[in-house]
Amino acid sequence: MTGRTHDSSRATGRRRGRYGAPAALIAPFLVLFTAAMLVPIGYAGYLSLFTEQRSGLGFGDAEAVFDGLANYTRALTDPAYRDGFLTIARYCLLYIPVMIGLSLIVALLLDSVYARAKRFFQLALFLPHAVPGIIAALIWTYLYTPGISPVIDALGGAGAQIDFLGHPLPAVVNIAVWEWTGYNMIIFFAALQAIPREVQEAALVDGAGALRTAVSIKIPLIKASITMVALFTVIGALQLFTEPMILRGAAPGVTTTWTPNMYAYTAAFEHNDYGLAAASSVLLALVAAVLSFIVTRVGRGRSERRTEAAR
Repeated sequence: MTGRTHDSSRATGRRRGRYGAPAALIAPFLVLFTAAMLVPIGYAGYLSLFTEQRSGLGFGDAEAVFDGLANYTRALTDPAYRDGFLTIARYCLLYIPVMIGLSLIVALLLDSVYARAKRFFQLALFLPHAVPGIIAALIWTYLYTPGISPVIDALGGAGAQIDFLGHPLPAVVNIAVWEWTGYNMIIFFAALQAIPREVQEAALVDGAGALRTAVSIKIPLIKASITMVALFTVIGALQLFTEPMILRGAAPGVTTTWTPNMYAYTAAFEHNDYGLAAASSVLLALVAAVLSFIVTRVGRGRSERRTEAAR
């Protein structure tokens, strides 16, 4: 009897040792994820079900009244909110090809055997990403503003009249490209470094030049990384807020509801309509969750196909 008890206690100890370390390592992440993600989303979902009403002629105290899904209906039927998603779609159509194209070209150039000072150029191109978005937007607002921008003054002296802030979408895209090209270049460069050198050497033996090797060998082999960057960029684009918010005072085309995030901000802090702001934020989170699910499925599908091909 004593032997069985001893064996049982040893088995329990082994199980604790097996699961205790992983649980201790993942616990800080779960606590932070719950506090910074799940709790705010849950609270936003709670707020979205209520509407503040005032008694009398609107001069009484505000009272939170349960309104069900009315705030969601208001957000979905508001043309300004829907136009914010159209702005994001146009932003992605312009931004993603330019950013991915530049990142890929630079990564391919750095991966070339003829490239020199690779570490220096990687650091130099990555530095814009280290600049906070607010600072970057302020810098570019200065460069975009006529009368104080040395760039516009130089172009005007050369006879070219360009109104950068007259077209806010390309102006915002330019800021994002400046910030994120170096970051994604690092991702592509790391993927290129993982390509077996035997594959590239075989292409050279077959007579393929540097351009043909890049187009026919390297790019297809890192297609998964390109897809992931594109999809995660779309998810990040849904959160577009800082750059257009900074440009709003200088660019007349940027309204207070230019993006879904700006719509929620305006509803909460300018109109004090917290129910509508919460509902629009929850809808935005649902869209991001759907896109995240797509990212996960695409990545898993590619991984499974590579595994089956290896077998």
